[in-house]
Amino acid sequence: MNNKEILLVVDAVSNEKGVAKEVIFQAIEAALAMATRKGNDMELDARVVIDRVTGDYETFRQWLIVDDDDESFESPELQITLSDALKKQSDAEVGGYITEPMESVEFGRIAAQTAKQVIVQKVREAERAQVVEQYQDKLGQLINGTVKRVERGSVTLDLGGNAEAFIPREEMIPRESFRTGDRVRGYLKEIRPEGRGPQLIVSRVAPELLIELFKLEVPEISDDLIEIKGAARDAGLRAKIAVLAKESRIDPVGACVGMRGSRVQAVTNELAGERVDIIMWDEDPARFAINAMAPAEALSIVVDEDAHSMDIAVEDEQLSQAIGRGGQNVRLASQLTGWELNIMSASDADQKAETETGALIEIFMNELDVDEDVALILAQEGFSSLDEIAYVPEQEMLDIEEFDADIVAELRSRARDVLLTKAIANEEQLESAEPAQDLLDMEGMTKELALTLASKGIATLDDLAEQSVDELIEIEGIDEQQAATLIMKARESWFADGDEQTNAGE
Repeated sequence: MNNKEILLVVDAVSNEKGVAKEVIFQAIEAALAMATRKGNDMELDARVVIDRVTGDYETFRQWLIVDDDDESFESPELQITLSDALKKQSDAEVGGYITEPMESVEFGRIAAQTAKQVIVQKVREAERAQVVEQYQDKLGQLINGTVKRVERGSVTLDLGGNAEAFIPREEMIPRESFRTGDRVRGYLKEIRPEGRGPQLIVSRVAPELLIELFKLEVPEISDDLIEIKGAARDAGLRAKIAVLAKESRIDPVGACVGMRGSRVQAVTNELAGERVDIIMWDEDPARFAINAMAPAEALSIVVDEDAHSMDIAVEDEQLSQAIGRGGQNVRLASQLTGWELNIMSASDADQKAETETGALIEIFMNELDVDEDVALILAQEGFSSLDEIAYVPEQEMLDIEEFDADIVAELRSRARDVLLTKAIANEEQLESAEPAQDLLDMEGMTKELALTLASKGIATLDDLAEQSVDELIEIEGIDEQQAATLIMKARESWFADGDEQTNAGE
């Protein structure tokens, strides 16, 4: 391969593949360096530099400069210590190279073949990089492609322009099948780095695909008159999507359904017949949850903000519809709202409410030393704890018809006294807590530290193992590094137990 041939190859490959000439020059330099190394009996590191104008090239042998005390020093044929490098080059630095010109090897057929392989590899890498750059801005959008291959349930799409995308089996709608040549639309979910180069991953099951399809079918969404607040899917079977109108004159549900259902039907056809429920979004989580349960109608709803859950009661004959086949309806509604929704019949809800009310009455009677009538009024008015009685705005209790100012003041005073007594008792119990022997025996544990941990409710080795670093550093005198060390040491017993069970099983 002479200088003219090099320039011809660069021009031809660059024009054919649409790759920058510099990439081709670098590929040929790498190929010539590889052929130089293969053509020498001794081990060496070669570098080739091609003149971009004339095509002439020079070959250099190089040594990597390492520190004199560097334990990674392996071969004097490939590396040189800094002290020796400074003797040859005054500005030598660790990480740089010492180079010496060497005779360029005459390249025959095998060398040319090696050059061709490297060029092809570099060109492919450059093409993949171009594809990634081209589709980086399309991440999170719909893309269209033609089915190129179908292998074991996964599909490879031809996107045109030497670009390919991959739909893994788990991102395919169940029971959906494609044949070579079919046009497919999907959601560009991620660009995944792999050994062969970055891979464009497309999904047919992502909720975002549903959202993007509605954006295509409903002009009011692209005009920013309707906002999609969320979506949940059981791919290929059923989905729910929440919408909100930004102008009062617009019916967001009707706009998404379309004339005679044309818009939602177009989305359904694209998703292999997936049925779509269009839900009106509401900023009130309870009303939103009731909407999300459609087509079932809720009779009542009880919100537990601490557990982030809701109990929704429906008519007995609507219970199966509310739950859905295999729990599908309530599961999608839970995903859409972000709340755990518990569906029950009206009779079960009444029974549960009655049981909870009875338990509350019992607590109020015992803790506040009041009669059943007062306790019943508190429960019926929605009070569920002593904290609420003690600390809700006083006016809320004064608004209760049966209570006057004296009764309210007495109830709040009694509730606060009970809470204070419990807090003191709990504090004393913690302060007097003794650490368990396994905590005392842990490596790195001191008696003083164990007593401190026990006073915070961490009395056993398992208690310590279950802590997080953030929780431990709240204890005075424990820093982040010590907290991490203590937790990992405590968790060694878990792994030891697992090993013993494994050995026993063997």
